Amino acid sequence: MVVGLGNPDKKFENTRHNCGWAAIDHIAEKRGCRVNKIRFKSFTGECLVGEKTALLMKPTTYMNNSGQAVVEAMNFYKLPPENVIVIFDDISLPVGKMRIRQKGSDGGQKGMRSIIYLSGRDDYPRIKIGIGAKPNPEWDLADWVLSRFGKDELKILAQLFDNVNEALELMTDGKIDRAMNLYN
Repeated sequence: MVVGLGNPDKKFENTRHNCGWAAIDHIAEKRGCRVNKIRFKSFTGECLVGEKTALLMKPTTYMNNSGQAVVEAMNFYKLPPENVIVIFDDISLPVGKMRIRQKGSDGGQKGMRSIIYLSGRDDYPRIKIGIGAKPNPEWDLADWVLSRFGKDELKILAQLFDNVNEALELMTDGKIDRAMNLYN
């Protein structure tokens, strides 16, 4: 299962906080599948990632309640956390950078916090996508993560999403260390 975190509603399109959704859209397009079925409080679609069929998910529970959708799907398919890859935004990374981790804390990301809290586990492989730090310390964090990417940033992200797509092949094949070496 590959989950991209974000928020539903048009007003959140192309915002920094929705880069998980944007990554899923990019992956689906590259793999020739559609993420348009509504299941598990999410938009879902199935596609091949390497030799395996993967469920692509975009939870519609809003970022802070992402765990509701993810845990529901995990329970249905009886998936352990190590078979669920979560893609989400990270303000500690510059735009255009990604970081793959095998497990860990939520790092302050509330969607990941919801998943960890509701499942009771933190051993989810994850891909963090850099959205850049607040340009001014006085900015409200919510305003920053809900701000839109600029045109130049969107071009950089499109290239990064190609790397995310390629890293998924390795991760679903159990080669997370190799993915980290190539893409971190």
